[in-house]
Formats: sequence, C-alpha cells, structure tokens
Amino acid sequence: MTATQERPADEVEREIGRERRRKEDQRLITGRTRWTDNLTLPGMLHLAMVRSPFAHARITGIDTTAAKQATNVVGVFTGADLADSLGACINAWAITTDQVTPDHPPMPADRVTFAGEIVAVVAARSAAEARDAAELVDVEYDELPAALDLKEAAEATADTGAALAHPELGTNRSAYWVFDSAEAGTGGDVEEAIAQARTDGILLEREYRQQRLIPAFMEPRSVVVDPTGEQITVWSATQIPHILRFAIAATTGVPESKIRVIAPDVGGGFGGKLQQTPEEMIAFAVARRLGKPVKYTETRSESLMSAHHGRDQWQRLTLAATKDGRVTGLKVDLLADLGAYVAIVGGGVPVLGAFMFNAIYKFPAYRFQCQTVLTNKVWTDAYRGAGRPEATYAIERLMDELAAEVGEDPLAVRERNWIKHEEFPFQTVAGLEYDSGNYEAATARAKELFGYDELRAEQQRRRESGDRVQLGIGISTFTEMCGLAPSRVLGQLNYGAGGWEHASVRMLATGKVEVVTGASAHGQGHETAFSQIVADRLGVPFDDVEVLHGDTQISHKGLDTYGSRSLVVGGEALVRAADKVVEKAKPIAAHLLEASVDDLEFGGGRFHVRGTDQGIAITEIATAVFAAHNLPDGVEPTLDSEATYDPVNFNFPHGTHLCAMEVDTETGALSMRKYVCVDDIGNIINPLIVSGQVHGGLVQGIAQALWEEAVYDDSGTLVSGSFVDYLLPTAADTISFEIDHTTSPATTNSLGTKGVGEAGTIASTPAVVNAVVDALRPLGVHDVQMPCTPERVWRAINSSGSGGATEGAAAPHFDASTGMEGTVDRTAGAQDGGTDA
Repeated sequence: MTATQERPADEVEREIGRERRRKEDQRLITGRTRWTDNLTLPGMLHLAMVRSPFAHARITGIDTTAAKQATNVVGVFTGADLADSLGACINAWAITTDQVTPDHPPMPADRVTFAGEIVAVVAARSAAEARDAAELVDVEYDELPAALDLKEAAEATADTGAALAHPELGTNRSAYWVFDSAEAGTGGDVEEAIAQARTDGILLEREYRQQRLIPAFMEPRSVVVDPTGEQITVWSATQIPHILRFAIAATTGVPESKIRVIAPDVGGGFGGKLQQTPEEMIAFAVARRLGKPVKYTETRSESLMSAHHGRDQWQRLTLAATKDGRVTGLKVDLLADLGAYVAIVGGGVPVLGAFMFNAIYKFPAYRFQCQTVLTNKVWTDAYRGAGRPEATYAIERLMDELAAEVGEDPLAVRERNWIKHEEFPFQTVAGLEYDSGNYEAATARAKELFGYDELRAEQQRRRESGDRVQLGIGISTFTEMCGLAPSRVLGQLNYGAGGWEHASVRMLATGKVEVVTGASAHGQGHETAFSQIVADRLGVPFDDVEVLHGDTQISHKGLDTYGSRSLVVGGEALVRAADKVVEKAKPIAAHLLEASVDDLEFGGGRFHVRGTDQGIAITEIATAVFAAHNLPDGVEPTLDSEATYDPVNFNFPHGTHLCAMEVDTETGALSMRKYVCVDDIGNIINPLIVSGQVHGGLVQGIAQALWEEAVYDDSGTLVSGSFVDYLLPTAADTISFEIDHTTSPATTNSLGTKGVGEAGTIASTPAVVNAVVDALRPLGVHDVQMPCTPERVWRAINSSGSGGATEGAAAPHFDASTGMEGTVDRTAGAQDGGTDA
C-alpha cells in the first residue's frame, strides 16, 4: 500500500484500547538510544562537584591551588568566581503572600545549608581527572548548629537559641496555609463537629509520620551544555525542558531565544527530575565562562544525597463521627519539611494534598492547616503522587481506626460514608467537583478478585487458634486529583505557571504524520499512546505517526510532564489539533470530489460523499495540498494544525486496593500474601501501558510501607546514602499483583480518560500498612510507623503489653522506637484499647 492509498474498510481498526507494545522499547532496551551521559561533543570538558560534608557551616576559605595544577584540569571555580553568571534556583509556587523564601544560589559562596551542597566545581578533560582534582580542593568550614528535627525546627526562633536553617531569616517557618470549609462556604464548622462528637459520638485523634523518601530514578541526573553555536544548547535528563529553559533565561539574563533545551531519552523521574537543579545552572555558567562544551553526570551516591527528596511530614488528624460511624468532621494539622530551600514547587506539594484528605467521603465539615518548615537537609519536592499519597495514607488509616472503634468491617464503614455513583458530579467539602466515579463497582470487583469473605474467614480462624502467623487485610479506597490544571485555579493558588498543554499535528506530503507535543516523556510511553490517539482521529496507520517531543527547538511551546497530566491534558490538545486537520481537509476534499462540504462524512481516514461510493483519503489530500495545483480559492496549502488546551477541572481517577499480609508475631517478619487492585481511570488508550504504570506505582507505594526511608544522623549526614542502606525493592521482593479496571469515563475531556501514572503509588501504601495493623490489632497494636520493618513490627508487638486501655478514659499511645503517638477519646462508647507504635 503506497503512502497515498487509503486503508481498506476491513483494515480499519480502532487504535484506542489496543494493547500495543511501546514504540520506544526497541531502542531503549537494545541500547540504540542516547542518554544525556552518552553524548560526546568535540572538545568537551567534564565537571566534578566539590560538596560540603556539613549540614550547616560557614565557608571560611577555599584553596583551589592544588586542584588547578592537577593533570588536564582546565578550570576550578567557586561560588564567588561565578557569582555574576550562576543565576538562581527558583521557587515557582509561593503558597502564601508572606512565605519566607531563602535565596537559593546554585553554589553558595559563604555558607552551606545541607550536607552535599556544592561549594566548588572542577572542569577537566576527563571525568576521572575532574573527580581526582576535586579531591584536592581544600575547603575550610566553621560548623554551625543544624536544624534537623522537624518538630523542633518548627518551634525554633532567634530568641530561643535553637538552630535555624537560615539564621538571617530569624525563623524556620516558611508558610502557613489554611483551608476551612466554613470560611470557604463549602461546608460546616469543623470545631462544632468535634465538640458534638466529644459529647455524643466518636472522636479520633491520630498522628502519622510520612517518612522522607528518595525518588531513586534509574538514570542519574546528567547535563551537557554546548555554548559554541548561535544558541546555547542544554541537554538534560529532565522532566521539564520548557520550564528549565524559562528558569535559566529568567535568572541568568540570557535571552530565552538563545537557549535550546533538549531532554533526550530520560530514564525515569517520578518527580525527582521536576527541578531546575544547581548542577544544571553550574554547568551552564562554566560552559559560558570557558567557551567549551561541558558535561556533568552525578554518581549514585550524589543522587541520593543531593537530588531532591520527597514526603517528610508529621500529620495530626482529628476525625469526628456519630456513634454508628458516619463522619461529621475532619481536621488536619500538618508539618511539612521543606529541607534547606523552598524548591520549584516544594512548598505547594502539601497544598495539593489539602484537597484530598476528604478523599471519597462525604465530610460535612473540614479544616486543613499546614506549616512548612525549613531544615538543614536536602530540599523536598514532588515525588510520585506529590501530596496525594500523603493525604490518602492518613485518611485511609483513619477510616480503619474508625471501623475498629465502631466494631464493624472497614469496608462497611467506608461504604456508609462514600459518595454514591448516582451523586456525581459531586461538590466536595474541599471545594472540588468530582465529575464521575463508581466506588461501589470498583469495590465489588476488587472483593470478588480478592476472595474477601474467604480471607476474612481464614483470618478469624487464625485468631481463634492463636496462630503465630496472623493474617491482616488492608483496604484503600482512594481518589486523587491529577492533570495539574486548570490555569485559573492554579493562579488562585498562587502557582507561578499555567496548566495548559500544546500540541501540533503535521500532515506530510507522503501521507505520514508528525505529532509535536509539549509533554516530555521519561518512561510513560507517550510515543505509543499519542500515536494511537492520532491514528484513530485521522484514520492513518499507527506506524505512520511519528511523535516528537522534549526539544524546545522542535516543540516550541509546552509545560512538560508531571502530575499525571500528559494524557488528560496533552492528549486532549492532540485530539483538538488532529480535529483541526480534518476540518482543514474537509473543504479541500469537497473541492476535489466536486461535492458540497455539507454532504461529506469523515471516518476511517476517508472523506465520503453521503449516499455515494465517492471518497478520498486524507493522505491523498495531504499530497494534493503539497502540490497545491487544485485547491479552492482562498485556502492555504497546509493541513498542519495546532491546539493549546487548558482544562476546566482536575481529573479524578479512583480505585479499591486490597492487600493480605501475613505477620509473624514472634519475629515481626512480614510476607505479602495477595494484592488486588481495581482502578477506574476512565477510558483506556493502551491497556499494556496502563498495566505497566499500575505495577510500577504499586511497587513504589509498597516500598514506602515496607522498606524505603531516607535517614539522617544527628549531625545532618545522610546515612542511607547508598542502595546498601536505602532499600529499594527488586522483583524478588514482590509478588504478582492482580489488577483490573472499571470504567466511569471522565466528562472533562473528549477521550473520557483519567490519569494513571500515580494511582498505584497513592493507593498501595495505606493498603499495606492497614493490613499489617489489622493483623496485629488483637494484640493491641494500632499503628506501626513506616517503613514497617520486622524490627519495628516486633517492637510494636512487644510494647503493646496486654493490649488494653481503661475504657472511659483518654488513652495516650506512644512508642519511643517509632515516635508515633495518638489519642482516642473513649467517652463516647468506643470499644477497644491498645497501643500505637
């Protein structure tokens, strides 16, 4: 079949919904691709960074003499040397007008504020020579007190004499952000609900710890800068080439038109590459200073130590409910650790969670208050889910606690409180409108696949027999807001950018199609899914669609990839651009067919004259447009079209996740027995890609529950700075998950799609921890701080004693080994006692 031949009707098959293997994989898995670190340019120099060993110290001197004399060293620079050209690392989301935001120099000249901060850079002819010379840089420090404990840092002031991350600010408190449903007009007064529950209901108070995590992407960060052309070209392993280009231009004074940013194949990000990094800015400055291309690629230990971290919160929640377990109010008091600086969107991550603590439940009253805090640790920012996993964890843990107080099955209590499918669209107490969903259908399917009733029966038998290995069943019925948009809402939240996305579709003379998207892939399968969408819309073969992205010279306009926005925002932009191509082709088709435009129908890549067998393929029209020999008067010879889409609402996938964990009550050892999830992500473009996203997300969420934690010692040194100590799971550590889907199409985009990239991570963590606690609840254990290591589980069991607390009194629960505490007000007829550990 030639390029201009139409596809026979019997060959036309819908691409959307097909399990196509990813176009990208062939080159990615056979090594026929170019990561940033694979790039080699003529005369290129290599950079090595000199990093502070101290969490907080004054730089009193830097001697670069020996390093400059080392073999093949071309230059050694300090922050003072490059002060006029380094620019700055930006904060794009000041969540309040009075947010305290310290300056973030890429390479400070006078003081370091976390262990791993860069104080000098060496440029040499090879990476090894640069690293060797970096060892010769002699830096003298005057160590300062470091603010490390989040709660203590929040209380520190200049008057108290406690450590301040930035003493010149006089405080560690950055911003205090509040949402109150009574003030917003979206619900009642939460204090009234709490007072009512205290006298005639159930009042639960719990404090949960979200440990600090490290994104740990597969490909370390890498950047190459070439200043030798008309433009300065930056190749970077980044999620945000367009935003990075803007940030470099805005802070260095180099015109944006003179900067080209390319994100080649990028090996994962999970939010960890949603950043304008100091290393990128330093490489940019050194390349300009020396007039030569430079490359920097971090080591794995540098990545763990200095790439931004995620989570790190203390969450104190108060839930009010009636005696039969109907929720009446929720109050959230959050402490969020920003680290040493307010990162590009770091301060806004807890704000994203603010809209999700109410989850799928019909809370009549709600208040959220968050204090962000500066400490002398590496800064935190978005990590897969960004605020939504933290919120989902807290409310799903709390719903299990409510079920225990009522003495009912946790699923029954959830169903009593969740939004029914006939109630959509639903205005939540947090001010959002959920457009579609069916929590009943997803839960029913999950229960069926899980064998819920059978496992509950087995659990009861084990409890009655006093089995050493107890069975726990964990539940997570979640929703999330994703597709970071619309721009007007982001503006109301003081976010520094919009939420739109841009796309263009180009019909080539041979009938092939080029798609240009502002979304920038780093493992999601954009090239495949976007090809399927456009192939369906234009009726052309899947293999005839080429997707171009990640280069600001080719894709001149875009807002990149994060927050599960690529499909629901970027995909819709593609749909609109493709539809414009068809509309442009229509009058040309009518002219060539000597028919009225009103008599034409389009389908399967072909315009038909209604009621006849006359027709012409859109690929033939593309050739005719290229020749331009016979076009209607006044019609431009092009079908190329573009569209910029700005959604009117967020996007709300949901699902039910069920987990069975076996817990050895003598050793604390854990074993996952079964995991089932049923997600509703609307219409599915490619089930194979969706399965990969869900499986990967599940493992990351489970890893937070069981293994991962970034740990600092008392001096501010990261002691989990390698994969020996920072425990990432392998395939051998996980089981085979059972996944399925129900479908409630989104009403906010024409494809009916919802985000999926973060769903598994958001839902799985509470499902696993709920299962662990469920197994131990008869022993008096109400919580285990994440990660639920065997030692922590064992300590929780052994600190619980008899598992009882005097009824009718408030029972504080605290275990020093975990730092968890909580209180249950038992004056309203609560049933069980125990210990939080």
